Order: sequence, then C-alpha cells, then structure tokens
Amino acid sequence: MQQESILTNYSSFSCRRMPVGLIGIRAHGGMVTDLLFMHAEPSTALSAPGSSLIDEAFRQLNAWFAGKLREFSLPLVEPRTAFERRVREAMLGIPYGATASYGELAASIGSPGAARAVGTACARNPLPIIVPCHRVVAAGGRIGGYAGGTELKRLLLDFERGNCR
Repeated sequence: MQQESILTNYSSFSCRRMPVGLIGIRAHGGMVTDLLFMHAEPSTALSAPGSSLIDEAFRQLNAWFAGKLREFSLPLVEPRTAFERRVREAMLGIPYGATASYGELAASIGSPGAARAVGTACARNPLPIIVPCHRVVAAGGRIGGYAGGTELKRLLLDFERGNCR
C-alpha cells in the first residue's frame, strides 16, 4: 500500500526517469511540495491527475540536468518552521557548483552553534535538487548525508562543478 501513501492528499503527482533515476514530483495548491528519489521501480503503476506545474518542474529539472539552468523558478511549499525557512534561504544562496558546511550555514543564519539543527533541517528538505541541500557538506569538506544517498550527493556535486568550467 505504499503507493497509496505517495498519492494521499496531493492534487497531482508524476514520476519520470531522469539522469539519476526515477524521480517523483508532488504538487498541491499551486505549489511544488516534494521531489522524491524513487529508489526502486514502483511495484504497481502510479497515477494521479497531471498538472502544468509538475510539467514545468520536470522541464526545469531537465534543463538543470542538461547544464542549462542553475536556479529553479517554481512556486514551492513553505518550510514548516521559521528555522527551516532560514536554512532554506541560506541553501538557496549557496552558488551553483559551490558548497558550504553545516556550521557555515548555521553561522550565516545567525545561529553559529546550530550545525546539527541545520543538518536536521537539510534532511527534512522535501525538495532536494530544487532547494540544493546537496551543496551542504560536513566539516572539512566531508560529504555528509543525503536523502538520495551519499553516492548521489557526490554525483550532483561533481556534476555542478563540471558545469562551472
């Protein structure tokens, strides 16, 4: 029944094959709410009403993966807390091809002792790639965690760096 939970309470959902595998995008109320790394093919077909917003989100993702887009321009669901909003804004401020540590991000939002809380906010980011939590790394440049796995995080970072040349 996992497929039902993916669609519950969302007005639209679509899954498409992208260069990093199958990605699902959810939208509700005129906002993109989630980008999901579908680590395995769904056991049954998933369907929900399509939307022009999801089509636009995939168009922008395709342009990003083609190296033609560096920042997304989509209406996004708001983070749940004020702290998560500040972390999101800081993540969106990390330039394409660059990284910042959890501690640097914490300091940039005025909470220098909150590196772990920043890590938690990054882990709760429902819009990876679009809100570039992959650009946030552990102290000393270590890769840190990622919803899609550390191998995917490294691939995304290398991809961006390669497009900056």
